[in-house]
Amino acid sequence: MTEATDLAHLVDALRQHRLLDADEEPRFTRLTGGVSSDIWRVDARRATFCIKRALGKLKVAADWHAPVSRNAAEAAWLRCVATWLPHAVPAILFEDAPLGCFAMAYLPAEHNPVWKAKLLKGEIDDTFAAQVGFLLAQIHERSAGSAALAAQFANHDTFESIRIEPYLRATAARHPDLANTLGDLADSVSAARIALVHGDVSPKNVLCGADGPVFLDAECATYGDPAFDLAFCLNHFVLKSFLNPHWRERYAGSFDALSGRYLAAVDWEPAERIDLRCARLLPALLLARVDGKSPVEYLQDPAAIQAVRELARGLLIEPVDSLEQWRKRWNEAASIDKPAGV
Repeated sequence: MTEATDLAHLVDALRQHRLLDADEEPRFTRLTGGVSSDIWRVDARRATFCIKRALGKLKVAADWHAPVSRNAAEAAWLRCVATWLPHAVPAILFEDAPLGCFAMAYLPAEHNPVWKAKLLKGEIDDTFAAQVGFLLAQIHERSAGSAALAAQFANHDTFESIRIEPYLRATAARHPDLANTLGDLADSVSAARIALVHGDVSPKNVLCGADGPVFLDAECATYGDPAFDLAFCLNHFVLKSFLNPHWRERYAGSFDALSGRYLAAVDWEPAERIDLRCARLLPALLLARVDGKSPVEYLQDPAAIQAVRELARGLLIEPVDSLEQWRKRWNEAASIDKPAGV
């Protein structure tokens, strides 16, 4: 199917859902940056909005396929969170299951910058990081123990195909000596049924909105282990510290602010349990971003990649029981080979 045919079908759907007038031909602009979906900005008479449609094969070097039903899971996650935290997600305008797409409000970049871009430029705000941690804990707290949400978000096969296999099991294949450890972590995360999990809480999927953090890209949504969301997000501060070592202490400050605010809000289970699971999972996700199917794109220096690999492997071979202990090991790794007095 050509893109022109695709867009014609989308125009028909938009007219059906009354987002376009009968005689209207909107302007479509393809948005870039993601690997898992087609996303268009649509400029119409009455509004500007986005349309998102999941791809069956992700745009990465590895052979990575995933069910397109995750598009519906994302729309459902956004609707669910909007009932609790309406300012933390874009509004859903319509969903078209046969086309496998949905439309949502467009949030202009000039007023809603992407958190990742700010972090990479050294605009590192601990207060904002703490807000992300608090909102994430709110989502987990409000969904924990819900049989209805567990049934609605029973997307475990999808989560396996787009998170567990490409991140943990694929990395285990690259590190046979860690295969049992990584396999056990994969099995544990897969088996958990605790709360509603976003699955891709990365700074690239968080906007710095006027009313605080706005979460995007919840196509990995499932009912699972909330420790995955916490570890997945914290991982990005660690990765960026190897890209910009001169800002390492500032990234570490946001790591502490986010994790501290999150753990302080945990009341659906003992906080030390999720702290432990996060501390054990974090090095596996760190290793996955250099040796899994989705390596982080901004780390290109072989020495930096090897330093990430060594930190992650060390924490998998000799695991710690808390994020506080994890941070000490991160500090120790950062001090290796540093000239005296620096």
